[in-house]
Amino acid sequence: MQANIEDVAQLAGVSIATVSRTFKHPDVVAKKTRDKVLAAANELNFSISRSATVFQAGRTYRIALLLNDRFASWFNARIYEGLDAVFNPAGYDISVYPISTKEDRRTFFENLPIRRNADAVIIPSFDIDPDEASRLQSANLPLVGINALPESAFTLSVSIDDEQAMQLATRYLITLGHRNIAFIGLTHTNQSHLQFSASRRVAGFRKECKTAGISPIVLSVAEDEQRVDNALTQLFTLPTMPTAICCQQDSLAVPLYVKLQQQGYAVPHDVSVIGFDDNFYARQLGLTTVRQQPHDMGVIAARRTLALLRGEQVECRHETLPVQLMFRTSTTEDPADSLEYHIKIKENAALKTRILTAFRPDRAFYCERKTFSDYMKILS
Repeated sequence: MQANIEDVAQLAGVSIATVSRTFKHPDVVAKKTRDKVLAAANELNFSISRSATVFQAGRTYRIALLLNDRFASWFNARIYEGLDAVFNPAGYDISVYPISTKEDRRTFFENLPIRRNADAVIIPSFDIDPDEASRLQSANLPLVGINALPESAFTLSVSIDDEQAMQLATRYLITLGHRNIAFIGLTHTNQSHLQFSASRRVAGFRKECKTAGISPIVLSVAEDEQRVDNALTQLFTLPTMPTAICCQQDSLAVPLYVKLQQQGYAVPHDVSVIGFDDNFYARQLGLTTVRQQPHDMGVIAARRTLALLRGEQVECRHETLPVQLMFRTSTTEDPADSLEYHIKIKENAALKTRILTAFRPDRAFYCERKTFSDYMKILS
């Protein structure tokens, strides 16, 4: 038979109220008494009911995390790690709610104020309807966005500027001398009709190409297992192969990089590839990419959410974090290159970017090519 609070009080030789205070407010109980109560509770395998604590405190100690993409995806996993690093020590659980469509999202926001089974709601990446957001605000439930749209609909938000970040990546390729550049985006295969923050990256690509007087090449593939083969098919059907490719995210750029080499294209000599995210595989492969920090965004969002729940004033409610362009070997120059465009970047005062050259002699490995002997003479 499971022990109850009366059993603990009797074994410890204290009142029921003292047992309750020991679990709920241990700081007001003398250490000697507290140790006796905890020893008795351990002996009887007793713990205070979480539901009872929730009822008395008026909180659920639960955070609702709405996810549209796979939970195990790089971005979602890093967001969760950041959130859990803050919420777990504070005694909060994170409940994940899959949201596949706008209808799923609408139903969630209709039911949550009635059920009141979460103290705050966090949404990474996808959009929110302002009318749905107002339902939570009327119920005094914080709505927190992490790279979600639009910022004005959220109580708190932490994000990056996806459009500006892709402009930076495109500008780098243009400064290297590329004029035939393709952007490959990803579309969701379901009929969700949700809008995602990553979709703003193509706008940055188009804008930077327009500024440079370049005709942008924009391709799109479904986010499924055939995405890389579909991307290659579209690339090979173009009149000429692009000399550089911007990918919406690393989950496309990394396998595309590998497939291009399998098809005989030397990266970066024949084609440069740049990604977005800076996940583990991008670093291992040497992919030039835009680094964002979803773990840090999760930590910041969680800390500010807790501050709101404690009734504290949060000065910075909406923050845009900087990104970093990681220069690696998928866009690096050949050892025989003049570094003309690296010099131009250095001389461009408007581009606040430090360029560190890391040579990659891919052409030295293609001894079967007719140009191999000439290339060896250049190196010598």
